Amino acid sequence: MTIQQRAEAFIKLGKKISENKINTKNSNPWFTPENVEFAIRQTIISLSEENINKWIKMYPETDEAKNKKIIGVISAGNIPLVGFHDFLSVLITGNFYTGKFSSKDNSLMTTLISLLLEIEPEFKKYIQIKEDKISDFDAVIATGSNNSARYFEYYFGKYPHIIRKNRNSVAIITGDETDDELDLLADDIFVYFGLGCRNVSKLFLPDNYNLHNIFKSSLKYSYIRNNNKYSNNYDYNRAIYMMNQINFFDNGFMILKEDIGISSPVSVVFYENYSKIETVKERLNIDSEKIQCLVTKKGIIENSIYFGNTQKPYLWDYADNVDTMKFLIDLNNG
Repeated sequence: MTIQQRAEAFIKLGKKISENKINTKNSNPWFTPENVEFAIRQTIISLSEENINKWIKMYPETDEAKNKKIIGVISAGNIPLVGFHDFLSVLITGNFYTGKFSSKDNSLMTTLISLLLEIEPEFKKYIQIKEDKISDFDAVIATGSNNSARYFEYYFGKYPHIIRKNRNSVAIITGDETDDELDLLADDIFVYFGLGCRNVSKLFLPDNYNLHNIFKSSLKYSYIRNNNKYSNNYDYNRAIYMMNQINFFDNGFMILKEDIGISSPVSVVFYENYSKIETVKERLNIDSEKIQCLVTKKGIIENSIYFGNTQKPYLWDYADNVDTMKFLIDLNNG
């Protein structure tokens, strides 16, 4: 298949998904119908003809893979379809995909793969799904926690690889945000219950900022208290803070805690106050390897994301800022 044939197959997949309701058996309590629908909607947008063609035109070397490689892919399972971008990248560059999905997210991925094979049966020889460990590969893309990343480094370090660790996203509040902007910030915090690396888990707030503004904007997500998994996390974290006499603020489903950390527990958002934006920039430089997205008002900091867009990445917005396509193309041309 040529690059254009592969691209056309994925464009048709996007159209097919949009025309048909995706029904999967889902035993993961975090994958609510709302979260699954959101993930599917973003996948459809990514697979639009405009986005696919714009993406592949950034890489003229993809015209035809000179040396097709077998790429072993280990996907995380924290949010629905989190491994789809790696799957797409491997196949669009003409390589062979041998993947292991998380048990938390296998039904959605296998459903989309089945639809793709209906559209383009030629892909069947390019796709292999493993139930146990992956083997017989030329390179590896693996995503997991900091602990699993050490395991990945040990076993896969001798191969060409992309190994992703824990990351989280932060937002800088200036105090001049409109109600609409803060409402969008709530999306960045609460979509997928805050489980994704692109979810905001840390806020930088100006001195004397009124936390009521954050709580007010979050009220549209008060329904998540009805999710048992989320509710258990909220109750547990609140109890721990109270038992240890740690100061915090909450509104019945969201906890705000002053903390220098970046990665907060589910149901908790850390915050720090600042007097000068320059000090925040210095902190961001120090913690750059822990941060996935930076959310601000437009024009405050270069390469930041505007409120409400963290969970709406383009195909060329790569996890950990590592260009997956370039990695795969360089393998092919090496």
